[in-house]
Amino acid sequence: MNKIIAMCGLTCSDCGAFIATKTNDNAKRKEVATAWSKMFNASIKPENINCEGCMENGIHFSHCNECETRKCGVPKGIVNCAYCNDYGCERITKFFEVAPEAKTNLEQIRGQKSRK
Repeated sequence: MNKIIAMCGLTCSDCGAFIATKTNDNAKRKEVATAWSKMFNASIKPENINCEGCMENGIHFSHCNECETRKCGVPKGIVNCAYCNDYGCERITKFFEVAPEAKTNLEQIRGQKSRK
């Protein structure tokens, strides 16, 4: 599977919800729901573990529908924040504090872009 980077820089293709959806794996949905319920102190049901990836117009996990970074980037028609003229904005830099791997992904993309 190709690496799919979300608007914010997280790797969609590594996400349990994405994997469970693409493979239609109910055991994976249950595993992810259990883990995320504990991680986020929430009640997440296996039937809600569905996502086709941040940049697709189809099904998204509930938070992805509410994601402010996604709501900002999609109307701009950009692939992800690495392609945004406002890269380094307050929204994305605050997100990097909780998800440094997202910054790493976006910085790599920006580096590849500048070499072209």
